[in-house]
Amino acid sequence: MSDPTDLNDLKRRMEGAINAYIGDITSLRTGRASANILDPVQVDAYGSKVPLNQVANITVPESRMLSVNIWDKSMVNAVDRAIRESHLGLNPIMDGQTLRIPLPELNEERRRSLVKVAHEYAEKARVAIRHVRRDGMDGLKKAEKDGDISQDDSRSLSEDVQKLTDESISRIDDLLADKEKEIMQV
Repeated sequence: MSDPTDLNDLKRRMEGAINAYIGDITSLRTGRASANILDPVQVDAYGSKVPLNQVANITVPESRMLSVNIWDKSMVNAVDRAIRESHLGLNPIMDGQTLRIPLPELNEERRRSLVKVAHEYAEKARVAIRHVRRDGMDGLKKAEKDGDISQDDSRSLSEDVQKLTDESISRIDDLLADKEKEIMQV
């Protein structure tokens, strides 16, 4: 870290961990259809793997239905195969260049396993935030040892870093609670 007293850099890095967590949990399937469900799907297109949204348009025509409109009709079978093999438990129905994907009702066991995955993602984000905190604290200790900042400044900045860490982890916990409620809602 170039400047250990730069709290904005630490805040930016913690925000990055929070945004990564938000990206992870939006792809978790809840009772409602969302185009984000298909974010992890990679399609074999023109000799390489590409995200589904680069070969098709994904819409949500109904609350329990996704529609995937494929731009190139030669890609229909590849997209169908990619969705079926994605371990999302989805079975597309072909309708010309469009795939209709009915979303089955989530049972209690599946809901609990999704909540468990959300908790794993949250822990991964908390660890990332703690790593940023450790980097900040190490930088402050080094700056104090080198005489760049006083002991009082170091203590004050350490408290600021801890406050930033606590706020970030609290945000992760709030997002997790909201997602858990959304998943368990029948």
